[in-house]
Amino acid sequence: MWFPATLFLGFLFCFAPALHAPQPHHAKVVVAGPALERQVDAALQRQYPGGFDVTAVADAQEARRAVLDRDAVAGFTGGREPVLYVAKANGMSLEQALTKAFTSVAAEPGRQLAVRDVAPTVSMDLMGTTLVYFGIAWSIPGYILATTLLRAVTFTRPRKLLTIMGVAALFSVVGYLVGTGLGYLPDNPSSMAIAFLLTTAVATFASGLAPFTKQFFPAVGMGLFIVLSIPTSGGVAPAPLLPTFFQYVHAVMPLANAVDALRGALYFDGAGVLKPVLVLCAWIAAGAALLGLDAWRHRRAFVGPDTAGEQEDVAEPPVDDPSLETLTPTALPVHAHHFGEPVPALVGTVSDAEQQPIGHAIVTVMDAKGHQLASTTTNTNGEYAVAGLPEAYLSIVVSSSGRNPMIHRRLLRSGSVIRADFTLHDRHGAPLRTSDT
Repeated sequence: MWFPATLFLGFLFCFAPALHAPQPHHAKVVVAGPALERQVDAALQRQYPGGFDVTAVADAQEARRAVLDRDAVAGFTGGREPVLYVAKANGMSLEQALTKAFTSVAAEPGRQLAVRDVAPTVSMDLMGTTLVYFGIAWSIPGYILATTLLRAVTFTRPRKLLTIMGVAALFSVVGYLVGTGLGYLPDNPSSMAIAFLLTTAVATFASGLAPFTKQFFPAVGMGLFIVLSIPTSGGVAPAPLLPTFFQYVHAVMPLANAVDALRGALYFDGAGVLKPVLVLCAWIAAGAALLGLDAWRHRRAFVGPDTAGEQEDVAEPPVDDPSLETLTPTALPVHAHHFGEPVPALVGTVSDAEQQPIGHAIVTVMDAKGHQLASTTTNTNGEYAVAGLPEAYLSIVVSSSGRNPMIHRRLLRSGSVIRADFTLHDRHGAPLRTSDT
């Protein structure tokens, strides 16, 4: 019950506090002139304590430029015709909150606030939230990709990383074509690069995290990339409307930073793109570092005194995930592999001194401590196969009635299928034969 209970509490304490009744929290706004700054700051603090951080700029042009440069979410000019500069690309909910706040500030007889949108969204994005939905489409499948790659036992780490990048490239291109084709996104190819970084960041970090969190990986992964990421992504409540804690979370989450980068690239001529792109790159680097640390950990664990100096790249063992069947050592029937079937990790044949196959020979696989992992028998062609074996040194023991048993010792490595063939001789009092590879 701990896993659903964790998600239950996570949704309660993240979604509800972050998205219930959003209101400004330290939203940065600029006003034209120092005198107006004091007046506006006092009025806003009375209505929204801690809601706005007000800064003075020289004139109306500077106020408008601050919004376009993303140095502020709003710019305000006073006088007989007060003007509020906002950007719908930051989200309609933020625009409405700013309009409401400054309408009361400018409320005087004979004065009416004019609201000017300096960064309007495309016509199909009426709420300014479509980028968040596309970001979720590029983010959540990245986590799912990492969980499915845990079962790709024949993939080395470099091959897994290449798979992640290939899938990320495909998703970014397809998402861009769908978004622009349906009119949900501006026709700007830079969105593909940001989408690629987002999917790669989530999938790489999740892949690196899995070996260290083990059975807790699903809870940690969903906690990071769903429970924390979605409410802080800027969809229902853009960052300035989030409580302070969730603003800090927004600043580091890959989904939130990808949405910020997309907004800057698509609607603000690249303003404010560098920082979120660097955050996404940091997630990728952290994931790669975790994968490297796990590789080093396994090399250190599996290189013993009798194998000193060998550099074996032993990958992470499979990790439990509730959406997939747990990988366990299993004997397989020997036939052509079909899609969806387990991939064998150990195959081989058993024959006699005349190289004739021995059927029904008993094949037992044990770990380095002598614990039995799997047991099977050969078919009429003397063949056997086993799947789901851990990354470790394995002892394969074969025996058949009237013949001397034999042991092969093999190191099961990442991305490879090991083969252990046996030739059993008639029993004439000879000792048990052993072969190490």
